[in-house]
Amino acid sequence: MTGRMKACSLVCVCALAAGFAQQFGSVSGVITDPAGGVIVNADVQLSNSQIGFNKQTKTDPTGRYHFPGVPAGTYELSVQSPGFQLLRQTVSVSVGSAVKKDIVLNVGSVAETVTVTAQAPGLNTSTAQMSGRRRVPAHGIRRPSAKFNTEQYDSFQENEFADVRRNPLSTFSADVDTASYSNVRRFLREGRLPPPDSVRIEELINYFSYDYPEPEVNQPFSVTTGVAVCPWKPEHKLLHIGLRTRSVEISSLPPANLVFLIDVSGSMDEPRKLPLVKRSLSLLVEQLREQDRVGIVVYAGAAGMVLPPTPGNQKERILEAIESLTPGGSTHGSQGIRLAYQLARDSFLQGGNNRVILATDGDFNVGVSSDGELVRLIESQRDSGVFLTVLGFGMGNYKDSKMEKLADHGNGNYAYIDSLREARKVLVEQMSGTLLTVAKDVKLQVEFNPARVKAYRLIGYENRILRPEEFNDDKKDGGDVGAGMAVTALYELILAGSPEDLPPVDELRYQQTSRTAPASRSNELAMLKFRYKPPHQNKSRLFTQVVRDSATTFTDAPSEFRFAAAVAEYGLLLRESKFAAASGFDHVLAAADQARGADHGGYRAEFIDLVKAARALSSTISASEYTLSRHRRTR
Repeated sequence: MTGRMKACSLVCVCALAAGFAQQFGSVSGVITDPAGGVIVNADVQLSNSQIGFNKQTKTDPTGRYHFPGVPAGTYELSVQSPGFQLLRQTVSVSVGSAVKKDIVLNVGSVAETVTVTAQAPGLNTSTAQMSGRRRVPAHGIRRPSAKFNTEQYDSFQENEFADVRRNPLSTFSADVDTASYSNVRRFLREGRLPPPDSVRIEELINYFSYDYPEPEVNQPFSVTTGVAVCPWKPEHKLLHIGLRTRSVEISSLPPANLVFLIDVSGSMDEPRKLPLVKRSLSLLVEQLREQDRVGIVVYAGAAGMVLPPTPGNQKERILEAIESLTPGGSTHGSQGIRLAYQLARDSFLQGGNNRVILATDGDFNVGVSSDGELVRLIESQRDSGVFLTVLGFGMGNYKDSKMEKLADHGNGNYAYIDSLREARKVLVEQMSGTLLTVAKDVKLQVEFNPARVKAYRLIGYENRILRPEEFNDDKKDGGDVGAGMAVTALYELILAGSPEDLPPVDELRYQQTSRTAPASRSNELAMLKFRYKPPHQNKSRLFTQVVRDSATTFTDAPSEFRFAAAVAEYGLLLRESKFAAASGFDHVLAAADQARGADHGGYRAEFIDLVKAARALSSTISASEYTLSRHRRTR
């Protein structure tokens, strides 16, 4: 064959191939939840029974799906993922077209089949078909567990009611961590109720921004308080406390000296771990300025420096270093911590924001690995002036208890990143709050008036409780609050004169348990005190404010009060709390919807969808347990 004939043949083949390709189209898109977060590993099916076409795929780590080579015709596109409603849509494909079909899945399921493993001898499994719409109490519901799950959560007992005459002071440290909320969201999106110990109510409440006023000039905080009827137990009252720091524009932030400490061990080799870490930190890099600098330390079986401190305007160099990371090996986290802090100290900026950002699943297994040893290691580093941000990733082997302790003892904050949207919230939308600490060792103390309050119960903050004398002890570590961040706390109160019984305590022989002070005869409900230290000082400052009683009904309370209360009630239900009283998911939904407000970013709308998912799951599990119990009784 001559060269000309070969060339003609090649042209003909290419033309035929091009013509053949033009006889088909394609369908692609992105699958997201109602709040805009991408859904990974969703099952996507494209089918046309008349021509026998049926293809399936899963969404990639960016939530994308793609069907090439689709003949012209009309197809049914179906999408499903655990924790979301099945969605079916009709898609028309023409010759040569590239159909773009983005899908939003609604949280919760209308109907599903649940397999319950029986505990009684001789009974294997039972299935029940139910709608998930019937409201049933959440108390005592069983949560399905993931196979080979080694996730770790600290067990804790809820705060009990304290008798004001014997325990007039309630003292705790501030907490603006949000990890529990996004971790709970992850469970619900997977179609599972979260383990009760994973639910820290204060972190659910503090996940949201609240419309508290900006502090007055020369004041570090604004203080908002309110009292209203308790929505889940109307004979009680609810005390709402809100603190807010001054907002700081990103352009006004002091220079940042950041060290990314990244876990690249073998356990991070999953789509929602190292790949999501890389994309999350890249979002932060895009916000950096010339005066900022970034260094990168990684650890697996050993630790090493991947990038020396580099100016923030050299984004391409920083992003290339992040993108080059690959997972493998064991997890020598303690060695990485030491190296990261050393790098941060070596490039320390006086008056700047010096911070280590740890991204990991927390599964340390080489070197110092026990919680106690790691806490002592972090405590030995915090006096250097280097703060800590802990970002948790992944599932299955996630070590929440370890991560929370590291952040709490390292002058830091803790967030769980379950999606790129959450990374954007933490590292872009709330960048100044996440990266700039404006008040450290923040502590609150409330003294209740026995003439007005018989007993009180702090909702949440169980692992932040302090002894009364630790409030004035500047050596005692407290919580750290970033710029523009809010701290919200709720107390459930039993009023003075209530016939409700408290656990009895014998009268004291040598101490007087009742006294009458002039202030107790006023309408003062309590005295609120809080202390904080400026970031680079070791002497705390004290502020006080009187809280006065009111006859406000819950429906007349401010919307921010009512929304925080709805989130707290949701937490009580998820924890199966004995204090939930008349709580119910329907009640939470009504209260949250009425108090949604402006809802910047759509986070409150997302919360409402999650409550609906929790309601459906609790109804489904409870109904399946009812079926199993009935089966046992009829045997």
